[in-house]
Amino acid sequence: MSSAQTPEKTGFFSRLKKAVASTKAQLVERIEAITQDRTELDAGVFDDLEATMIAGDLGVKTVHEIMERLRERSSRRLLTSPAQLRASIEEEILAILERPAKAEKPLRQPPEGLPEVIFVVGVNGAGKTTTIAKLARLYLEQNRKPLLGAADTFRAAANEQLEIWARRLGIEIIQQKPGADPSAVVFDALARGKAQHLSPVIVDTAGRLHTKQNLMAELAKMCRIAGREVPDAPHQVLLVIDATTGQNGLAQARQFAERTGVNGIVLTKLDGTAKGGVVVAIAAELGVPIRYVGIGEHADDLIPFNAREFVTSLFEA
Repeated sequence: MSSAQTPEKTGFFSRLKKAVASTKAQLVERIEAITQDRTELDAGVFDDLEATMIAGDLGVKTVHEIMERLRERSSRRLLTSPAQLRASIEEEILAILERPAKAEKPLRQPPEGLPEVIFVVGVNGAGKTTTIAKLARLYLEQNRKPLLGAADTFRAAANEQLEIWARRLGIEIIQQKPGADPSAVVFDALARGKAQHLSPVIVDTAGRLHTKQNLMAELAKMCRIAGREVPDAPHQVLLVIDATTGQNGLAQARQFAERTGVNGIVLTKLDGTAKGGVVVAIAAELGVPIRYVGIGEHADDLIPFNAREFVTSLFEA
């Protein structure tokens, strides 16, 4: 790491630590309270840990997986005292968070000279429109030329909000009148991106409930249009999840992942919740990498997710 990068990295880490402070109190500090006065690694300790991790929104299935591994370590005498549990849980959580990235195939890339296409999906209220603006800002910092496609034609307020962000960032936005065919917006945005060599093209989609079949079908049509105009598009389908919804967010994510080819998660509002443990549940149950986390309301409060930094920010003393 160069000296020029160090302040930025340090800044990211300190901001992440601040964002997960409530989750740390809900999860790690309670684990510490369970283990610090115990001398025997007995069934009572394991039961208390299990209840604490479930309360911390890691999800029942994920917690059972972690507990099985801890009990296995105990039976093999690799764990012999409660004092060792904190480090072992940290190790297990890190392994779960790193699993999706290790298993995934490389992201699809557009042919040379054509734009990368990113679809952003999720239910209303998750922070989707703001996330798109923050993504665009990140790409601007990488000296890329993002273009926004306002394909949420059902909600005029979404387009207005996106237009304000585009003006602030000094980037172009493609939109049509309310009620227009979202696929037409996709077509126009990709035509502009190809003609002006703008990339990535970031497409906002309607904040659809995962139970609305017609909206899911419409999203599939948008994907077909994108793939016709740019090979292998959309190259990324990012699902925005509100961290404050905890396990409810995971249920939504599961539906989207099954139906829309999601290959990345953006977890918003991590700074406003004690339910940050849902990060672990998402990685374990969906097998989809978390690409970014939102840690505030400002334009630069979206940071690339790093599993090791996330775990360290939770568990370091």
